[in-house]
Amino acid sequence: MSRIGRAPITVPGGVSVKVQGQSVVVEKGKASIANPLPPGIACSVGAGVVSFTRAGDTRQLRALHGLTRALVANAVKGVHEGFTRELDIVGIGYKAQVQGRVLQLALGYSHPIDFPLPEGIEIKVDKQTHLVVSGADRQKVGQVAAEIRGLRPPEPYKGKGIKYVDEVIKKKAGKAGKTGAGTAAGA
Repeated sequence: MSRIGRAPITVPGGVSVKVQGQSVVVEKGKASIANPLPPGIACSVGAGVVSFTRAGDTRQLRALHGLTRALVANAVKGVHEGFTRELDIVGIGYKAQVQGRVLQLALGYSHPIDFPLPEGIEIKVDKQTHLVVSGADRQKVGQVAAEIRGLRPPEPYKGKGIKYVDEVIKKKAGKAGKTGAGTAAGA
């Protein structure tokens, strides 16, 4: 049996987990995430514990067992605490600001970039160069952060661009300048 799939999920207070048809719905306040249940995977909700079982022992069912449990565990953590991803903007004149549901970025191009925020995602901008992407859906938070980073990925020579806070940029050595040794002045 899957080590991940058989581990029970403890449900914190205030979070409700319900099985509705072929999906597991996790709710708290206004946040609600629905995860589909694949055929052959069953979900049982007890007193503060959610557990999953599978009907057979095929390779596909074993994989789906752990996946389904992990997705529901992420939904429980997301509606209870939320997920965040932090980005830094590096470069002279590079900055960001939020106006309504649009993130406006100046990234050294000839025009500003307007990035519309999807539903369920919040972005805070600190000091115009530090972004905090947050939301209840882990996949959506990561996807939005990756799309923002993709607008100007860090370049390897000076490190300018948008990078994750924990990302380490390996800088390349630049082009060597004229040193005098190797010039053909006397030849």
